[in-house]
Amino acid sequence: MSVVGGRTVEVRVPATSANLGPGFDTLGLALSVYDSLLVTQLAPGALEIEVSGSGADEIPRDASNLIVRTVAHVYADAERPMPGLRIVAENGVPHGRGLGSSGAAVAAGVLAAKGLLAGDVEISDDDLLRLATEVEGHPDNVAPALFGGLTIAWMGERGAQHKKLLVHRGVSPLVLVPAYTMSTSLARSLQPPQVSREDAVFNVSRSALLIAALTQSPELLFDATADRLHQDYRAEAMPETQRLVQALRRAGFAAVVSGAGPSVLVLADGSGSRQDAVELAGSVTDTPWEALLLAVDVRGGTVGNRAEGST
Repeated sequence: MSVVGGRTVEVRVPATSANLGPGFDTLGLALSVYDSLLVTQLAPGALEIEVSGSGADEIPRDASNLIVRTVAHVYADAERPMPGLRIVAENGVPHGRGLGSSGAAVAAGVLAAKGLLAGDVEISDDDLLRLATEVEGHPDNVAPALFGGLTIAWMGERGAQHKKLLVHRGVSPLVLVPAYTMSTSLARSLQPPQVSREDAVFNVSRSALLIAALTQSPELLFDATADRLHQDYRAEAMPETQRLVQALRRAGFAAVVSGAGPSVLVLADGSGSRQDAVELAGSVTDTPWEALLLAVDVRGGTVGNRAEGST
């Protein structure tokens, strides 16, 4: 093991659920499940990675590791030499389940680099989002992972942009997580390159309504989470997920596929109704579902020196 002598930063990043039904590639919500990391600067060329928790057996322990690649991207952007790293990660975010595990890793990487470079290079929130989007490819997961709450993310003339909104306290998220995984690239490949004008207008109206429902009027969540752009096209790749979403919606729950799936997100308008959704999930499919009764994370990712408070 290398001698540990450099700065150590502590990073925590929340899970995220993107799309939220109609807000395809635009809306994202930070949830109270977390990846936690200790990242220590070592001599150049040294690399030590320890991972526990979700997906630990599949995560690379070399320079191809997504966190390492993200840190390297930030250092290259800052025109600073890449240090060696020791990473100790505890993954609470389920991997391959549509809860933003890759976005969390990228967000953790840019925040770790921000902490390690503090005092030499100052990295703004705009830069964090830009750098994370350059690695991840799209901002819908990394924006809520970095900033918390409900985020609207888009690509503009200045690159990746976001707006953070506070979610109404009456919104109670429930995530139902199956044992099987889903490839995001496979899910995207099932969508048609074009959709009808009618379906496009439908999703525009529901996306606008969803902002109102999540921030002001939770009683509108059921209508606001209807979608015609992506969920039905992906159903063939995750039939149990589709069956559960349909059963929940027939029962009046605002249920959607979380991100690319296969987890299901229920946006309940009161904490009491979540248990009814959990019981329904146990009766309508052959797949066991792990129920995560969560809160909306309002803080987003944090980083700080281990001996100090987080920022």
